[in-house]
Amino acid sequence: MFFRRWLANPLQMGSVVPSSPALCRRLVAQSRVAPGQSVLELGAGTGVISRALLDAGLPPERLVVVEIVADMAAHLRRVLPGATVIEGDARELPRLLAPELSARIGAVICGIPLVLLPRAEQARFIDAIEAVAPGRGFLHYSYCVTSPLPWRKHALTARREAWTPLNFPPASVWRYQPENKAAAAPGPHG
Repeated sequence: MFFRRWLANPLQMGSVVPSSPALCRRLVAQSRVAPGQSVLELGAGTGVISRALLDAGLPPERLVVVEIVADMAAHLRRVLPGATVIEGDARELPRLLAPELSARIGAVICGIPLVLLPRAEQARFIDAIEAVAPGRGFLHYSYCVTSPLPWRKHALTARREAWTPLNFPPASVWRYQPENKAAAAPGPHG
């Protein structure tokens, strides 16, 4: 399914294969939420990162995934029982997420290949994340060695949290936060 989707629209998919267990472990370790908060995953694909979050102890009712591809969203509903799966465009998060879901977002993981988008489209994603998780920022995994986003131009701070050479292709985990809101985050999964 993953490879077929990549062939159909390579700009929606960052890779031809799902994320490796090594990358999943690094993302789980960096996704910090306080008790009662949820993790929002954008571009969940086949759900390997979602599954890793659940396997690490995140309760399914605290996982919200957004996937634009209808077939993949249907797959996620089957393989992630108890999680909230929303089919839609992550640039429309304020419209897609009910207020009670937005109020609980503690961490955002973005698997959408933002590096492939023009800066104005990157800004739409960043603004949508900020609208539903104000001041929280987001984790973004990318196959770029350097920051995949021109973070200064988006008024963000950036820090590479992890490098995963055991992924194909090798991947980095970046943490982006709005400038002046880069405070310490709570521990993993609260």
